Amino acid sequence: MIYLDNSATSWPKPREVKEAMVRFMDKVGANPGRSGHLLSLEAARIIYDAREAIATLFGVRDPSRVIFTLNATEALNLALKGLLRPGHHVITSSMEHNSVMRPLRALEKEGVEIDIIPCSATGGLDPHEILLRVRPQTRMIVLTHASNVTGAILPIREAGFVAREHDLLFLVDAAQTAGAYPIDMERDGIDLLAFTGHKSLYGPQGTGGLVIGERVPVNEMVPLKQGGTGSRSESEEHPPFLPDRFESGTPNGVGIAGLHAGVRFVLEKGVQNLRSHEMALLGKLLTRLKAMRGVICYGPEDLNRRIATLSFNVAGLTPSEVSFRLEREYGILCRPGLHCAPAAHRTLGTIPQGTVRLSLGAFNTEEEIETCLRAISAISERPSSASIESES
Repeated sequence: MIYLDNSATSWPKPREVKEAMVRFMDKVGANPGRSGHLLSLEAARIIYDAREAIATLFGVRDPSRVIFTLNATEALNLALKGLLRPGHHVITSSMEHNSVMRPLRALEKEGVEIDIIPCSATGGLDPHEILLRVRPQTRMIVLTHASNVTGAILPIREAGFVAREHDLLFLVDAAQTAGAYPIDMERDGIDLLAFTGHKSLYGPQGTGGLVIGERVPVNEMVPLKQGGTGSRSESEEHPPFLPDRFESGTPNGVGIAGLHAGVRFVLEKGVQNLRSHEMALLGKLLTRLKAMRGVICYGPEDLNRRIATLSFNVAGLTPSEVSFRLEREYGILCRPGLHCAPAAHRTLGTIPQGTVRLSLGAFNTEEEIETCLRAISAISERPSSASIESES
């Protein structure tokens, strides 16, 4: 079996991640911050250490600004719904995932105005288009760091510069880039960074977070939930300080322990080293696929402008049929369809059936890529007239 669906979730996980989770369940298991005994204190230490490692990864000085969430979707909802009000204007792109688009559409019904910049057919964005759309009511720029469909990297630093120059908040969806591409929130001008733990940070599912920069008016940011925090238990008012302001209830201790191990794996290997490995494989994949008759590839030509995610189609076949045959005939696992990003597929012209997506990770090998290339070549040379209903 060859796993090429790392944009959905990375697999396999590093051994250290599994060991950290088992250790938490077997040796710790307590509720952090709710008791004063040894195991509760150890659980709290593990969670603090995870915050500290994540802060280090993203160039943040204060670990309390790392807010743990269930996933990147919850983090994006917290940022968008916590800071946007009726009358505000938001600038975003046509390459966004539904975890940005759906909250924005809900806020639009409440009086928030959305300005969607059309990206190019390869998924690129001209940063000058952001500047042209800034107006007095503009509150926030929201961009995915890299498309989950094409792997195209958007001009984050340039957008961050526009945000700083015009005193706007800048929210970045780093679901696809956290751990896969170097990020420094201060250098890149990022105010709010939403990340997931289960992709290129190699943690378990059910982990993620929002990193809140120092320019964000935390006292104006409305929490998604209130409840027990283990702090100020004498008060029925929710604590105003970080991270408790945005974290309520028992945290996912075992998941955060695994996430911490995943982040340490990334820090020890080096983000740039991991990227170099993945991009070397992607370069081979992209070059050979583009040379195949009947195969259409999407996304930028320049490898420096993308992450290790690639979408393609085969003439005469639906994406679902290609994916089905890759698994059934060759044991290759990938993802067909719309990838929860219909706006991106409208930009690419691949609505309604979408594309076949291959996404690489730290544990993929050259041999696997060679096998995948032989499989796609064989499928493209003998397309079937039968089709399987596309699933998005």
